[in-house]
Amino acid sequence: MKYIYLNLKRFDIPTKYGGVNRIADPREWGEFIVSHTQKAVNLYNKNELEFVMFLPEAHLIGAIKALEDGSSLEIGSQSIYREDTAVGGNFGAFTAQRTGNAMKAIGCTSTIIGHCEERKDKTGILTEAGITDTDAVNRILNKEIKAAIAAGLKVLYCIGESMDEQVNWQEVLRKQLEIGLDGVDMSRVTIAYEPIWAIGPGKIPPDKEYIKKIAKFVKEVTKGCPVVYGGGLKTDNANMLASISEIDGGLIALTRFQGEIGFYPEEYLEIIKTYLGK
Repeated sequence: MKYIYLNLKRFDIPTKYGGVNRIADPREWGEFIVSHTQKAVNLYNKNELEFVMFLPEAHLIGAIKALEDGSSLEIGSQSIYREDTAVGGNFGAFTAQRTGNAMKAIGCTSTIIGHCEERKDKTGILTEAGITDTDAVNRILNKEIKAAIAAGLKVLYCIGESMDEQVNWQEVLRKQLEIGLDGVDMSRVTIAYEPIWAIGPGKIPPDKEYIKKIAKFVKEVTKGCPVVYGGGLKTDNANMLASISEIDGGLIALTRFQGEIGFYPEEYLEIIKTYLGK
């Protein structure tokens, strides 16, 4: 089984507001992306390939409504809250939070948890409180993962080391895995490896051997959990990543990094075609 994930971050914001959206009116953006990729994605065997798009919450309903019956595309949320509604319990007192049950109820099948941007946000909040315990972030993410699975969602769990942590990458990643996945139903989880130290303009991405080393380590710790490359699946690294047997897919974000940077549906499909070789 191969896994192709798409994290659309906040790519819905128009360029006049400092964003990168040049493709559609923000009110129709999620629906536009689904409608301009679905036909091509549906040509692939859904029993061999899983395609999930993680969208900002405002666009989930439009994207889900655009799905055809039997579509190979799945729609997911960008993380969820660590608590949820329950029959006979809390019936919705979660202002400003998106719960797993809420996402499941509108038609999501998956969620992405632990993305480096989410980890950075949680770390920043703890730092404001004078707390520097990185294990606390992993414990919070563990609660989110369990809440997601309890709601019936699949989870893409992101792990990765920063530049400062790279010298101790094994210890850092092991804690993210062992604490973050403690007591979790692993049949509902895929791991995305994000080399945080290599993400961003001017950074040098990890080579094939480094990615292979990390993927083997993750599979050993998790006893064979699927691992995808979360540092950005692109046309220029798709063939290399496809040649690593320990890597089970990739996470796409931007499709164009020069000129009119942004996400473009036709380029997303080209990345998929290049990675799969068909």
